[in-house]
Amino acid sequence: MRKTFGVTLGAVCLLAFSAGLSAAAVTGDYIEVRSADVYTGPCFANSEVDLEGKQAILAWKVRQGNWQGTDLAGLSVVAVVDASATLGDPYHSPFPASAVLIVDGRANPAQRHALEALVRFQAGKLVGHVVRVETAPIELNVGEGGNHGSASLQAGRLVQVRTRSLCAADHICGNEELYYPPLVKTSHAMPAFTLEDTFQGHGLGMMWTRAQTRSAFVGSFSL
Repeated sequence: MRKTFGVTLGAVCLLAFSAGLSAAAVTGDYIEVRSADVYTGPCFANSEVDLEGKQAILAWKVRQGNWQGTDLAGLSVVAVVDASATLGDPYHSPFPASAVLIVDGRANPAQRHALEALVRFQAGKLVGHVVRVETAPIELNVGEGGNHGSASLQAGRLVQVRTRSLCAADHICGNEELYYPPLVKTSHAMPAFTLEDTFQGHGLGMMWTRAQTRSAFVGSFSL
């Protein structure tokens, strides 16, 4: 009898634990844009290494789920990073790096805290030194189906990003490949063409506006 009860109790606990994991899952859209091509040929990449690619904008939009017990459905958060070397270069450390976080203006205090914690979990040392936290209205939209590579991000007047799918005309040298992977773990990510990449905030000692590069990722995440 004790053995049967133990097995039954164990099964119940396992189901409860699994249900808790399911309830805590966070899923949503993700975009990333870098200051160097991520889909490129070795000739282009070698010319940029340690000169370009030290800045990045990362953005998450939670479609459903909660983090640390706080519901984040419909909210977004952005990290703007300035690193010490080309991000993704296996021969040079990008650290130390500085980051500015932009939290969705619709979030309440508990949600703002959870969004910051979510970014720190996903980006790790890239956001280990946060120099500024901003609050702004954030709109992040990712196309579906054949338009999946098309995305737009607007974070107040601080950040603006627009992308489109890559096409045959974006092949320049003929040896293009996915040279750098995304900076964070994703459930799916595809390289995309950057139409606009703008940061006009404070804290990093620089602002920028870039365009017409093969420097973006559009995808999704699940935690």
